[in-house]
Amino acid sequence: MSEAAGGRERGILRERLAAFAAAERVRYARARPRAAALAAGGAGYYAGVPMHWMLDWPLPFPMVVADARGASLTDVDGHELADFCLGDTGSMFGHSPEPVLRALAAQSGHGFAYMLPTEHSVAVGRLLVERFGLPHWQIATTASDANRFALRIARGVTNRPKILVMNGCYHGAVDETYVELHSGQARSRPALIGQFTDLAAETRVVEFNDVGALEAALAARDVACVITEPVLTNCCMVLPAPGYHAALRRATRATGTLLLIDETHTISTGPGGYTRAHGLEPDLFVVGKPIAGGVPASAWGFSEEVAVGWDRLRREKPPGHSGLGTTLSANALAMATMHATLAEVMTPAAYAHMEALAVRLAAGLAGVIDGRGLPWHVARVGARVEFICAPGPLRNGSEAAAAHAPALEQAIHVGLLNRGCLIAPFHNMMLLCPATRSEQVDQLVGAFGEVAAALAG
Repeated sequence: MSEAAGGRERGILRERLAAFAAAERVRYARARPRAAALAAGGAGYYAGVPMHWMLDWPLPFPMVVADARGASLTDVDGHELADFCLGDTGSMFGHSPEPVLRALAAQSGHGFAYMLPTEHSVAVGRLLVERFGLPHWQIATTASDANRFALRIARGVTNRPKILVMNGCYHGAVDETYVELHSGQARSRPALIGQFTDLAAETRVVEFNDVGALEAALAARDVACVITEPVLTNCCMVLPAPGYHAALRRATRATGTLLLIDETHTISTGPGGYTRAHGLEPDLFVVGKPIAGGVPASAWGFSEEVAVGWDRLRREKPPGHSGLGTTLSANALAMATMHATLAEVMTPAAYAHMEALAVRLAAGLAGVIDGRGLPWHVARVGARVEFICAPGPLRNGSEAAAAHAPALEQAIHVGLLNRGCLIAPFHNMMLLCPATRSEQVDQLVGAFGEVAAALAG
């Protein structure tokens, strides 16, 4: 008998899932009267929340934060949570790391933004080169901006119109990356709002790990740049097949195509990201979110060859209106906190601690899954861990999309939150930070076990 015929969702009886989800939502709401009142009060100003993504949490109403320190978060109703979401990577090194607090205090009396460099700028440049290997760098405010600017440069220096993305990818709010495969054909993602051009006209899309499709898509030599994460995230985690990255680099070099590695999420791998840990050789590189300890900032680097091409473009083009840069990019506050984060927070010792706890967490979650005989699996890249409510490992973006079980994932999320553990509101993503304690990992594994027991029966 199939799961559908048997009334099951990924190994869980649908009736049991519905009853569990309803009970957990009631439990959440009863425990948070102050958050409920604040949510009702703010509805008229913000359509509920100041940033619409804050509605992505599968909750009756948003939880409202009062305080966050290290790896813990306290809401306005007094509940302290072990935080494994960490701002969806923005606070991957913990909330308010001491070196970042000192940098904030030191900069606070000297101004925050004046569109000129500071002494921190020199130090940050040196640290970026040492840490990530590429010789040239620019600073932006978000990873979306950094990816957007890097793609402009790629098109400019190659004089080619197209880019290539991986199906299921996520590179922030970059228009031309919002393309997916549908019945084997590229199309703009249907959820886009206000899209007035056909993105698929200039963006090619192939499946991650499909070397043959990649080579065919690059054969015409009209693709300026392949933009990819080294591990697909934000879609259920997809790890690279053995030899995939070497084949990707050979194919791009053979066709004169630039390679952009976006490490905004996979910086969880180690101090130099997945790129440094696995010896990748990108032409362009982007890192954002946690690079300044939670203060908005990002960085994008590029090779000597790209730098030569950019210098040529600047000589040829009239000044101004290049489409690169925003006024608050590389502001003094961001540079001070980025300096502190690179020098004192993103240390090998911090990553060793995060990695060890991530291994412990992944093993604990897998033990629960195996013990209950559930058709789920666990994936990990460094300090980033996901449990996926489908068999694995996943091979590409299409498989990742099919692996989602929204109703089940949402019920688990609320169940974990009610047991004192906060994970990301999508993709069942969990992060370990330098302040995470082994007791918090055990708490999450225990809570996951309780939820799995309630669901599986």
